[in-house]
Amino acid sequence: MVIQGGGPVATALTALARWGMTCAMCGVIGSDRFGSSILASLSEEDIITDGVLVRKGFDSQFAFIACEPGSGRRTIFWRRPTGPVVEPSEINYALLENARIVHIDGLFMDASFAACRVARQRGIPVVIDAGTLREGMLDLARMSDYFIASESFARSLAGADDPFIACRLLADLGPRVAGVTLGAKGYAAIAGNRIITKPAFRVAAVDTTGCGDVFHAGVTYGVLRGWDIEKTLEFAAWAAAMVSLRIGGRAGIPTGHELMERGYG
Repeated sequence: MVIQGGGPVATALTALARWGMTCAMCGVIGSDRFGSSILASLSEEDIITDGVLVRKGFDSQFAFIACEPGSGRRTIFWRRPTGPVVEPSEINYALLENARIVHIDGLFMDASFAACRVARQRGIPVVIDAGTLREGMLDLARMSDYFIASESFARSLAGADDPFIACRLLADLGPRVAGVTLGAKGYAAIAGNRIITKPAFRVAAVDTTGCGDVFHAGVTYGVLRGWDIEKTLEFAAWAAAMVSLRIGGRAGIPTGHELMERGYG
């Protein structure tokens, strides 16, 4: 058994911090032992935690993940934080307004909308990690620049197993890039008039925990570096594949040296 920090945005920021980006987190934890561990895991990566709220007397979110050897499959047991959600009035707007990009998973919907509004006003690109199709996510798509959904999100949206139906529906809402991650099958995306699809990098996956989170980190990194969308998605897919080679969502995040070796530095 291994214990690591997790969470879509937190893991994405961990990857970005390891790749040389200055990152700040906005979220919520409880005053329990898990909360202390979460905060420590962010601080150890030099992620600014001024925007992380501690709810006294409440418990933090956590997950127990069982991985199947040899298959990469996993079963997740997850509990939400028990305290009040992040409200728009609690966002550290000083951090937000100085950002070059905003990375959101939509877990706290009202706060997500508030962050997107500020980003749009200031011309800051918004990347959305859309794991589950829930109320408000399509409205977030309208306020985003890069909307990358999970396969289950796409299936729920399109009512079919064709990711390009979902990409087209999402692209019609306004993001400049709409994509779907497809696990071992790779990814599909629509960027303007371009249709992009590629298989995943072939690896002997040990654990797929964190692969989607780091894929989204790769998209954010590519946008920050000014890469074209094909290179950005290729990098995101490679980084995600590297994560699957180790147990846990963070142990396999490629290092800055590995990025240089692959020509991504």
